Amino acid sequence: MSTELAAVARTAAEEAGAYLRERFADGTTDAEYGTTDVKAHADHEAERRVVDHLRAEFPTHAVTAEESGHHDGDGDYRWVVDALDGTNNFAAGIPTFGVAVAAVDAATDDPVAAAVVLPALADTYVAARGRVTYNGTAVSVTDGETPPLATGTVAFVIGDPVVYDGPGRKNADEIRWELGQTAKRCIQTWAPVVHWALLSRGALDGFVCLHPDEREQLPGELLATEAGCVRRAEGPLSAFAPTGDAAGELLETALSVREPLD
Repeated sequence: MSTELAAVARTAAEEAGAYLRERFADGTTDAEYGTTDVKAHADHEAERRVVDHLRAEFPTHAVTAEESGHHDGDGDYRWVVDALDGTNNFAAGIPTFGVAVAAVDAATDDPVAAAVVLPALADTYVAARGRVTYNGTAVSVTDGETPPLATGTVAFVIGDPVVYDGPGRKNADEIRWELGQTAKRCIQTWAPVVHWALLSRGALDGFVCLHPDEREQLPGELLATEAGCVRRAEGPLSAFAPTGDAAGELLETALSVREPLD
């Protein structure tokens, strides 16, 4: 079943991705700018296309989408949709943004299939149990070189509970700094599905998450773990890397300065 779900996720994500690629190429990236967020008009249309496709294929499945919220259903699976991850990048003309669609077990919320499309890069990643593909070719986190953390690059993402909490943001900056001392470079990502995709094919060397948002985390985790990443976690902190030692080192580094949110 995960293969069938993955195929539907891919088609839905590619449909939205094609629309976003056209809007990005012709400069139709108008948006409403707030002090803490950007809402691109294209986001709503891309999401509509994904949700309509999913509801047509699986009318009994629930769908949780970033813009339109929760659409009820009573099927065995729930879909989680982020139709434009990296909205600031999209609106600013930066090509690192993506579409993420994931199917999760409705009883456990464990992801079972996912697709991530990076429209401006013409890249498609698909994950199902035991397999991740990049533009149709199977990939692994150990593809290419796997350097030690001291010479590697890792990504760091924070979710809404941290983004909108002053002390939490300050602590996140401290964690990012420490991660940058453990690895050669730590990227704080605002388009996490892009960096999850890179991790799945060995282009990044680790990923650390603090209170991540499910719309990005669920497809990202599936890409990482099915491509061979090891996960280490404690509470709202989790770390992913090609080896258990590296994942453990990243987690311990983050825990060494982490302060609980109020």
